[in-house]
Amino acid sequence: MNFDIITGPTAKRVIDDDRSAIVKIVEAAYLAHSSGQAVNPRSYFLRFPEKPDARIIALPAFLSERETAGIKWISSFPANVEKNLARASSVLILNDYITGYPFACIESSYISAARTAASAILAAEHVLGSKAAERVLFVGGGVIARTIADFLDDQRWAIATCEVLDLNEGYAQKLAAHIRRGGGTATVATDWAAAVGRADLVVLATTAARPWLTDPGWLRPGQCILNISLRDLAPEVILAAYNIVDDVDHCLTANTSPHLAEQAAGHRGFIDGTVADLILGRVKVGAAKPLIFSPFGLGVLDLAVGAHVHQVASRQGSVIPVPDFFGQTTRWSDS
Repeated sequence: MNFDIITGPTAKRVIDDDRSAIVKIVEAAYLAHSSGQAVNPRSYFLRFPEKPDARIIALPAFLSERETAGIKWISSFPANVEKNLARASSVLILNDYITGYPFACIESSYISAARTAASAILAAEHVLGSKAAERVLFVGGGVIARTIADFLDDQRWAIATCEVLDLNEGYAQKLAAHIRRGGGTATVATDWAAAVGRADLVVLATTAARPWLTDPGWLRPGQCILNISLRDLAPEVILAAYNIVDDVDHCLTANTSPHLAEQAAGHRGFIDGTVADLILGRVKVGAAKPLIFSPFGLGVLDLAVGAHVHQVASRQGSVIPVPDFFGQTTRWSDS
């Protein structure tokens, strides 16, 4: 039995070498999930009484096409940012479908960020009908926002200018500088309401624990809002927009903005469909209202990207094999 370790730098290199492949893998995983070719149980949240804003989440999944199961174990400790530490850290375990044995452990914080970015721009492309936006606004200047910016650039999106907002102006300046280094145009915005209102594509990637964007009047018809952090939008804003999610049952839980909207409205009728519905053309949205994409984050996406990373890294000889990882693999010896 083989067991491999893949480090974070190796996973990042494999992903960055071919981001287009990651977008295609994420799209295929969404379609597999939609057609019943995947198993994606609800995520489990481990919370801490004395750290109410912190959590560690378990995301199990199975993807029949790859004959692979697995689980992502990802922590979110927002206080880390005060120490210039990344908010999230993650490992991904891959299991063989035939024997059930785990065969790889991958440092997966970048896998998580990359699958989030790929799903976000995939949804935006289908909402806007093209890879183009006159003005993109990033709210939150952290790792997720930076990764989405990189994927937008890699996917050859035509963007005239970007603006960045963050409660910490230093983080906003760093993200704007990162975008400029990649050849884009980016500035730090100062007026929150005006910046949100004038953007064609708004990326919400904050650590907010409760809604702060409470006025539906801040948004305008035809805008695409990528509700990545899930808790920035008040129920009134959700209910005044078209709404696309990655999975209805998964997203309407854990007091996300759509979940709060369901509690306020008493129904789920405000959900127009899933991202798979968009891809397959089963759902059409107009431009009469803003459109909000709220991805709760499916473990099957991490699994698909992680299996790809393991396959490529193995082919390149970049895995770290652990001989004799398993103490015993036979029930009885011949002796």
